[in-house]
Amino acid sequence: MQEIFTGLARWQQEAGFERLAVIGSSLGGFYATAVAERLACKAVVLNPAVKPARDLSRHIGEQTAWHNAHERFFFEPGFVDELRVLQSGPLKAPENYLAIIAKGDEVLNWHEMTAHYGRANVCLIEGGDHALSDFEAHLPLILDFLKLA
Repeated sequence: MQEIFTGLARWQQEAGFERLAVIGSSLGGFYATAVAERLACKAVVLNPAVKPARDLSRHIGEQTAWHNAHERFFFEPGFVDELRVLQSGPLKAPENYLAIIAKGDEVLNWHEMTAHYGRANVCLIEGGDHALSDFEAHLPLILDFLKLA
């Protein structure tokens, strides 16, 4: 796993980027946090998974793809182990994070998300959903946080 983060840092340096930011939603938010914690960069997380190893461990075995009922795959126990390795503790630099969290998320617990990202910049949305269907409404906040506006 460490080689992934080393590769990202090398890519950032070779590309000549002074700054790096990552954005992720759900499990992607978990991965964005893993990257931001290791590379000390900014991250925007949208309804981020906080403990995916715990949540996904009950899905080990053959699964059906959510977008195609005829597509099947096998979720291996090793995938859960990889998630455990990436799990971070308390955020090292909470000011590097913007967490957009919908109370209406039907997949993940907004209380758990706000507890984990509570010292970060948090935009807590009344209602909403896991897909963050009103994403475009949050773009000005995201661009401002990343200093791209």
